[in-house]
Amino acid sequence: MLGVYNYTVILTYAGVLTAYAGIINVFNDNIKTALLCLMVAGLFDMFDGKVAGTKKNRTLFEKRFGIQIDSLSDLISYGVLPALIMYQVDHPNRLISCICGVYMLCALIRLSYFNVDEEERQNSTEEERHEYRGLPVTSVALILPTVFVVTNCIHRRPGIIGAAVLAACGISFITPFKLIKPNNTGKAVIIVIGITVLTLLIRINLG
Repeated sequence: MLGVYNYTVILTYAGVLTAYAGIINVFNDNIKTALLCLMVAGLFDMFDGKVAGTKKNRTLFEKRFGIQIDSLSDLISYGVLPALIMYQVDHPNRLISCICGVYMLCALIRLSYFNVDEEERQNSTEEERHEYRGLPVTSVALILPTVFVVTNCIHRRPGIIGAAVLAACGISFITPFKLIKPNNTGKAVIIVIGITVLTLLIRINLG
């Protein structure tokens, strides 16, 4: 069979299937469940690289396949799914529709750039990456649900606010500023924030 099917890619495959479930829920107008799927996909992505790194005898093909499949999965999970969520919340608003389209394009450009940059980096060094250039697309898995929680708490519709946040994220995806990768403490903080947002999201009513 074509492809790679060992444990190094299992979380990536699980993430894209979770995002697919989120897209189905968008079409069924179940925005809360779609947001929960977005967050779960983000959780899978947080650990897929660590899992892949435990296999010390990965071939060059497996490494390159991992880079490609991770970005393709990310495009669906953090490019298409967030754009569809915001479109569905306030359609047929043309402005928001355009913003969602541009956001998705920015995610595509960033992920394509990352693939090329990461392959060149791995050809020159085996050291782990210590910083990002621009905002990682996976950050939207925490940012967008937070927007919905905050807007619900202040009794505001998330439509234009969420679209503005998506626009800012899209611009940040392709802006070449340096962002230090979080260490273990930073990841622990992100997980605590994520659990808090997840708990609040489950409790609120988005209907």
